[in-house]
Amino acid sequence: MAKTLKRAAAFTALARALTAGSRGGPSVAQRLGALPRMIKASTRGEYDGGMRLALMAAATAYVVSPIDAVPEAFVWVFGLIDDAVAVTWLAGAVLAETDRFLEWERTGRPAVVK
Repeated sequence: MAKTLKRAAAFTALARALTAGSRGGPSVAQRLGALPRMIKASTRGEYDGGMRLALMAAATAYVVSPIDAVPEAFVWVFGLIDDAVAVTWLAGAVLAETDRFLEWERTGRPAVVK
């Protein structure tokens, strides 16, 4: 089973990805363009990103959902902080996973063994 991204790795990937465009790495546009291909390859079982995609979908649902663990209406500052942490993790996870997926595409799409 694939390991999930750790928080520190996600933050590191976020920092690397934001500066990668100036160093010749994939741009944010290339990474966003890779998302549909990554989802398609994961649903077909060609790419092993299923659990990570599920976690990213859950984080997206949490951020856009009106139901929060810490509601902004009652505890304003902490309500915004939990959303900021979720968005930061999500951005780092998307950048790290798209980087991994683009590398997977570049190396000839090795078969995933189940």
